[in-house]
Amino acid sequence: MNLEKMLMDSVEKNTPQYIKEDKIFDYNNKGKFTFKLTKEYVEKLNLKTWFEGYKKEAMVSTAGIRGPQNIIYPHDTRFPINTIGMTLATLAKALVLKEKYPNDEHVKLVGCEVRYNSKIYLDIIARIQAALNIRTLTPLNRQTIPIWLASFLAFKLDLVGAEYITSSHGISVKNATKDLNNQGSQYLPDESMEFVNKIEQILDEVDKKGFYEIEFSSSDDELIDEKTMEKLNNGIDLYCEYLKNGVANKKNIKTIKDFKNKIVIDSVGGCAYNTLSKILKNLDISDNFVWLNKEEDPFFHGIGKDIKNGSFYDWSLDVTVLAKDENGVEYFPVVKSLNYGEKLKDYPLNTVILITDPDHDRLNIVQIISIDKIKEVEKAGTDYVKLDENRILCVFSANQSFLMIMDYWYKSLEKNSDSTYFMVKTTASSKAWDEWAKSKGIKIINTPVGFKEIASVIKKIEAQFEKGVENITVYDVFNKKVELGKNPRMIFGGEESGGMIIGAIEPIKSLNNRVALAMREKSATEAIIVASALISSIDTTLVEHLQKIYDENHIIPRFDVRVDIAYYNESEPDINKLKEAKVKGEAKRTKNDIFYLALAVAKLENKITLDNIKEILSATFKELDFSNLADVKFVGDGTYLDFDDKFVEIRPSGTDAKTKAYAGGSDKQILIKYADYLGNYSGELNETYKKYLDEKYVQNCKDVSFEVYSKYTLKDEDKREFEIPNYTF
Repeated sequence: MNLEKMLMDSVEKNTPQYIKEDKIFDYNNKGKFTFKLTKEYVEKLNLKTWFEGYKKEAMVSTAGIRGPQNIIYPHDTRFPINTIGMTLATLAKALVLKEKYPNDEHVKLVGCEVRYNSKIYLDIIARIQAALNIRTLTPLNRQTIPIWLASFLAFKLDLVGAEYITSSHGISVKNATKDLNNQGSQYLPDESMEFVNKIEQILDEVDKKGFYEIEFSSSDDELIDEKTMEKLNNGIDLYCEYLKNGVANKKNIKTIKDFKNKIVIDSVGGCAYNTLSKILKNLDISDNFVWLNKEEDPFFHGIGKDIKNGSFYDWSLDVTVLAKDENGVEYFPVVKSLNYGEKLKDYPLNTVILITDPDHDRLNIVQIISIDKIKEVEKAGTDYVKLDENRILCVFSANQSFLMIMDYWYKSLEKNSDSTYFMVKTTASSKAWDEWAKSKGIKIINTPVGFKEIASVIKKIEAQFEKGVENITVYDVFNKKVELGKNPRMIFGGEESGGMIIGAIEPIKSLNNRVALAMREKSATEAIIVASALISSIDTTLVEHLQKIYDENHIIPRFDVRVDIAYYNESEPDINKLKEAKVKGEAKRTKNDIFYLALAVAKLENKITLDNIKEILSATFKELDFSNLADVKFVGDGTYLDFDDKFVEIRPSGTDAKTKAYAGGSDKQILIKYADYLGNYSGELNETYKKYLDEKYVQNCKDVSFEVYSKYTLKDEDKREFEIPNYTF
């Protein structure tokens, strides 16, 4: 069955005729024009309702303001992502920029990956910016680039910012813009709110005047600059220079070139191939790799797609997603859809496949090994899928893959005795990373989930480094003071969801001499090169190598689990049913969230004690033991339950009606039990709970948590002023 046709047919069927016939403005018109947004249009399109949803996402979003779109009729404002909303957001961002820097030249970059309608959105962004005299760099012929390249160029070229159109590894019908500031970092919520407030002002002006005129330049306006990107080879040469001073050093490149086996790269969605293949050629190691899914495809080659209850269903592109079949047996639906049993049937044992996602920022590692090694795989806590009677596919979590990568990188470094080495990780990532770092004397800084949080910490450190502070200090999200001396060097930054960067050996400089200790966005290219060097340097399977690292560093919390609870079907084609299901799902997500959040906030405010919390949790979850619970903390976007022998973090998704329950420790089955029970709890308050906290306090705890998070982000804040240079490119 043609699953893409099934998806398209359902979209066509569920789109009303009036939407099909009225684009509001002709976004396919390549000439210069003015769009008059009238009061009638605002009412007809229900834009104020759309805006309230957009604003809500902006306040909590961890990776751009994401949402589903009508993949055939992108002007459909019933969906969060649409051409009208993209127009208003772009205009608002441009107006904020011009108010901040009224007398300077403004240069931004816009790029995209392969998702439906991405080129339309890119065209809208570039033309509105050009009409406001903002020079917009974009790749020659508007071809795709990865998110990390847009981020890298924003920093390296000292741009005022960049926009990148993606929804990461989310389902096919989703899209978004990731807004990048002049550092190449994703906007934090306060930055997003600046332009969100500007959208509100525009809508208010429509109310008062009756209309607002929005100018579009022609699609070939000279301020839409493809020539600069062509001259820069789309930034590839600059990025290779950066890589050669880091993970692509001579030693690593020689190690890869000397490796006798081929390493497979699966470019899911196809975006990675366009850039990564050229980088590998530049580094003279392209012959060491073979490719799967080189072609760009917004349906992602059918990967992650399925039929469930007779309807089209999308599992997303997260290869670590677990599901249960009709018999209750767990399996990896995305891995199953990769069809490696057939595609890789002629590849030898120990072949490694490096899987990346559509915007090419995440990495997953799998390896074909002998079925005889199942006991070793289970001992290491690694998951696997049976390929045939003789082979299994070992599926490493990012927690496991990145532990091997950071260990390899640190061992290969020529250490500087004057430097203090540190790593930045999210709280939901493995405790094994903390244990490993402690054994090496590496400082650990924990952040909330989201790569922009990692980038924020790095910038706080850099701000002090540039000032020449003798003992640089930073507070992590646990409010722990971390001292880094005067010459810190980051050896790793990453998160359990598959994103990582390696710190620079020597500080990175922009063209205008700004300094960075690491890049601002996770990069699967950086990860692939260092992973390839690791793979090429060992003569055992990766699972045996992982076990060796555990043993060498006396790591006890070797196991990690994540339970994803989705409260509705994101693939529902009827937008009205989708919205209704999402609202109900968000209510369930929030109820679960504030059950734990209120406990953490109340403890922080000294309204309850740890013993009170143990009593509440023991009364709620009679199947679980809380006697060795050591602390309960709010960690910026979730609640962290710290036990003597494990942790559990309950976190509401920042972009959807989902709850994520993470756990790490020494017993995998116990971790699964705790994550499953706590993550799936309804959030009902029992009498023991109400004995200590009333319902009003619980309902208001979210406001308190926003204040706590705000204080965390402002502490040691990077206050370096950005000066727009005289651009020479």
